[in-house]
Amino acid sequence: MSTSTASALQTDTPGAQGWLYSRDWDLTFITLSVVLVSLPYLVYLGLVEMAPLLEPLAASLSTTVDDLSRNIVNAAVALLVGGPHMYATFSRTAFNRDYVQKHRFMIWTSLLIPVIVVTLALSWLQLLLTVFFFWASIHVLHQIVYITELYNHKQPVGLTKFSRFADYAVILTALYPLAAWKISINAFAIGQNNISEVVGRILSFFGLSLGPWMIWLAGGAFAIALVLWIVKTVMEWRQGTLHGPKTLFIALTVIASFFVPALGNLDTAFQGMNVWHSLQYLALTWMLNNLRMRHGEMEDKPFLKRISEDGSARRYYLFNVGLTVADVMLAGVIFFILTSVTGKGFDYAFDRSYYIAILSFLWMHYYHDHFLFTEPEVIEIQPLPQPALSRSA
Repeated sequence: MSTSTASALQTDTPGAQGWLYSRDWDLTFITLSVVLVSLPYLVYLGLVEMAPLLEPLAASLSTTVDDLSRNIVNAAVALLVGGPHMYATFSRTAFNRDYVQKHRFMIWTSLLIPVIVVTLALSWLQLLLTVFFFWASIHVLHQIVYITELYNHKQPVGLTKFSRFADYAVILTALYPLAAWKISINAFAIGQNNISEVVGRILSFFGLSLGPWMIWLAGGAFAIALVLWIVKTVMEWRQGTLHGPKTLFIALTVIASFFVPALGNLDTAFQGMNVWHSLQYLALTWMLNNLRMRHGEMEDKPFLKRISEDGSARRYYLFNVGLTVADVMLAGVIFFILTSVTGKGFDYAFDRSYYIAILSFLWMHYYHDHFLFTEPEVIEIQPLPQPALSRSA
């Protein structure tokens, strides 16, 4: 979303040939940015290899090099993209008075989320992380479905119910086969928290237990969905109705989703998906706000217009980074309170202060997006011709 990239977009016809905005923009921010999925894990492995240098710092914080490396990656991702992407949501909801007027119930009920997060963080962190993982996975998948629907709105010709069903099925099942395998062997852990144990407790209420049946169920569902999607893709290619940009996006998404749970440190592994997901979201939100601005919907909203106009990508990003920094400061205050009151070590206080500060806003972001992601028709707003963007934004 740099101004240089955005400037190049002006030479393309927005939405041409089924692209959301243009070929270069889509490939840069939506599809080929999949390469970023591996980055957090590679950084984590590099930090672990620096153990002799990090051991004194880890010892002073009463933690291990592995956990210190994991937390460094988590903090970096949260600051650079994870935090900014969740605050970007509010430029379409809480910061938009027109949206607030239309969705008062959603806005006010979202204020209950921090209460739930604080309660679980202090009483049952494993349950908090279990809910977080499954809601995060649903949210990521929901965004992928949303992007798919945005593509469908750009090229509705030849779209059938079978085509849409096959797309949804392969998207919604790719993440779970290897995740189910790790859960079934009691090896699904995020940081120091074993999520398999919590899943086992939940299953016990229904008279079930962890076992191979989970792999067969998740793997079988994905195998069927993959076959249907391949058949659908071949049929559309032969009929001349294949949506190239959407097909490439789904294919890369399925590959990344399937293999990420196979990595060793799942906390860091899923940060890779988070980086890709967050970059997509930042770009999509700016683009949709930019389309609304070009359509004349922000004339009475000077602040939103300023971070949505052509050439404002850097300004928009830095604003969301600023909100993230404020949240990090809040986490620091919570960390100080927890260490002072409980007398616990670094890992206890760091994890809880991090999750309280981050998940309170992150879950509000999830909640708001469950409404926003039901409105793919917003992509039908066509941008008006504009002069080339200034590089001074």
